[in-house]
Amino acid sequence: MKTSVPEALLLLILGNLAMTRHPEGSHSLHYLHTLLTWPHLREPHLACAVFLDDILIERLNTRAETPRLEHCAPWLDQQPPDYWEKSTIDVLFQLETCKSLLKSVLQIYNQSETGYHTVQFLMGCDVLPGSNYIRGQYRMVFNGYDYIALNEDLSTWTAVGKAAEMIAQEWQKKNHAQNLKRFLESGCVNLLRSQLDYGKEFFLRTDTPKLHVTHKVRADGRITLRCWALDFYHAELTLTWQRDGSNQNLDVEVIETRPAGDGTFQKWADVVVPPGEEQRYTCHVDHEGLPEPLTLRWEPPKPSVPIMTIVTGLVLGAVLMGAVVTFLIWKRRTKGKERVGSEFMFLWEHRAQLRVCPAI
Repeated sequence: MKTSVPEALLLLILGNLAMTRHPEGSHSLHYLHTLLTWPHLREPHLACAVFLDDILIERLNTRAETPRLEHCAPWLDQQPPDYWEKSTIDVLFQLETCKSLLKSVLQIYNQSETGYHTVQFLMGCDVLPGSNYIRGQYRMVFNGYDYIALNEDLSTWTAVGKAAEMIAQEWQKKNHAQNLKRFLESGCVNLLRSQLDYGKEFFLRTDTPKLHVTHKVRADGRITLRCWALDFYHAELTLTWQRDGSNQNLDVEVIETRPAGDGTFQKWADVVVPPGEEQRYTCHVDHEGLPEPLTLRWEPPKPSVPIMTIVTGLVLGAVLMGAVVTFLIWKRRTKGKERVGSEFMFLWEHRAQLRVCPAI
């Protein structure tokens, strides 16, 4: 049985389980729990998250001072007053269930409860427009290895690993799949409908994509042009590269639309081009938030004057200005001295005449 990986990585892995691709126009609600234990931790740590269409709307962390399910959706909390208290009790009950399951797994493998261990849990449902049920999911992973999943028929199990197989057999005897089926097809769908109603204004909005093209030199000397579309909603967006006006398929890689984690989406497309031919390639973007499809081209950076040249020019200008001012002051003082000297010589030469001048 494999050992666990760091907490941050576990949460990332669990989060990625929810970021699965859904049918176009559908909505999904997923409950994600991660139970963690490690040496010197008195009680196992549970991190719980609820996602609506890959948007985090609720969370709970048992390491908080007062563990409580919290509202964190990008719209106002509209739940009844007692919703959060009841939901917190449900989550903490799930914590006890995960602890009990982990204990059983460790006993099967004869392992200590004081080591690094994890239980990862995912449950959710998808609906089409009109709130018609599409499918449900239920998965549980122990220490990243033993794996139990409810099959698409919502009545049988797939189990990997000795402990998972034994737990699946117990669940089969207790008709656990039947209880889950009722929740996934009814309870989960009703919760999804109510959440969609609370966030209807958020989901009816249209966010225009932010677009730009980047340029990167590859190790082989060729150029990768990447066309970025960021912060857009809804998720439907097309990116295509053209060369001299014709669609480019060779050396092109288009990444599927991905959630950004804040209710918006992102997408990009790469094309590899020969150096010097970048201007022959254009990126074409179409999204409902745009009045019409846009065409982008990589724009070379504008030539800029080196900073040292600017600094040197300013210094030389200041020195020259100071020299001019100094020269003007010196010249003015020199003229003043010449004028005083000439007046003095005039008086000296005519001193005799000045003596005989009659008194006034």
